[in-house]
Amino acid sequence: MFKRISLILVVILVSWAFQATRPPPPKVCGSPGGPPITAPRIKLRDGRFLAYKEYGVAKEFAKHKIVFVHGFGSCRHDALVATTLSPETIEELQVYVVGFDRPGYGESDPDPNRTVKSLALDVENLADQLGLGSKFYVMGFSMGGQAIWGCLKYIPNRLAGAGLIAPVVNYWWPSFPTNISTEAYYLQLPEDQWALRVAHYLPWLTYWWNTQKWFPSLSVKDEKLEIFSPQDLQLIMKRLSAPNNEREKYRMLVRQQGDFESVHRDLRVGFGSWEFDPMTDLKNPFPNNEGSVHLWQGDEDRLVPVALQRYIVNKLPWVKYHELAGAGHMFPLAKETSEAMMKQFLIGEK
Repeated sequence: MFKRISLILVVILVSWAFQATRPPPPKVCGSPGGPPITAPRIKLRDGRFLAYKEYGVAKEFAKHKIVFVHGFGSCRHDALVATTLSPETIEELQVYVVGFDRPGYGESDPDPNRTVKSLALDVENLADQLGLGSKFYVMGFSMGGQAIWGCLKYIPNRLAGAGLIAPVVNYWWPSFPTNISTEAYYLQLPEDQWALRVAHYLPWLTYWWNTQKWFPSLSVKDEKLEIFSPQDLQLIMKRLSAPNNEREKYRMLVRQQGDFESVHRDLRVGFGSWEFDPMTDLKNPFPNNEGSVHLWQGDEDRLVPVALQRYIVNKLPWVKYHELAGAGHMFPLAKETSEAMMKQFLIGEK
C-alpha cells in the first residue's frame, strides 16, 4: 500500500512539474480569441507575419532609410531615435525610420525557432518588402541593440551603416576574460543573476522561473526602479508626465500575445549560447569607409556594464565608440542626445 501511494505521489509531482514548466500557447493576433490586427504587416519567408510602423519622411524621398529594432518589453511604437527627433531634424536629415514588433511582441507572430540569425533575416525581409533598396541602415536599442550584432554577422552586405545603442551584452561570449565578465555579472541584482543563469543553463525553465512566486524574477520585467540610474529616472518621469493618450494602449500591446514568446524568448536567445562571438567572428563591413558602425553607451548604465562594452570595442577597433558621461541606460529618451546620435550616425558630426 505504501509503495502504491508513493508511486501515485511521484506521478502527481512529475505531472505538476511538467505543467508548471510548460508555457501556455501564445494568443496569436488574428486567431480565434486572440488580439485584433491593427497594424500593417508583411508576410515573412516562413509564413509568419511581422507588424511595423513608419516614421519620418516618405521612404521614396528619404536620403537615409533606417530599420530600428526595439528593446526588451517594447514594441514598434518605441523606435526611440525616431520618436524623440524634432520635425526639423527629420527634414534636415531626410530620414525615414521603420520600427517593427520583434517576433512574439505586439502584433508580430511568435517565432518558436527564433535565433540571432533568424531575426537578422527578418530585418532583411522587412527591408526588401518595403522597398528600402539594396542597402539600408540598422539601429537597435538595448536588447534590440544586441540584435544588430546578428545583422553585422549575417547580412553585412545589405548594410549602409549600423548603430548599437546601449546593446545588451551576453556574459557568456567566449572572448570575455573570466575575471571581467564575472565582476560585471555580480554588479547585477541577485534576482537578475539567477534569471540569467536559468536562461543560459536551463532555458526550458525560463517560463517557470519568471512566473513562480517563491523567488523574485527578472527586475527589468517587473520594472523595479532600483535598476535605473538617477538620469534614467529623470528621463522616465519626464516622459510619463508628458501628455500622451496612446501610452497605456501601447503598454498593453507589448506582451498581449503572452510573456513566453516575447520577453522570455528574449532571455533565452539573448543570453543563450550564440553561434558566433562578436569579438572574434565579425569583420569590418566597411573596409573602404563606405559606411560606419557606431556604439553608444552610458558610463552609469546599471543594466549593461560599461566595462564589458569598453572591452568589446577595444577588440573591434572599427566600431566608433561614444561613451556618454553621467548617462544611464535610457539616454535615447533625451531629445538632445537622440539628435546628436543621429547626426553622428548619418553625417559624421562629432
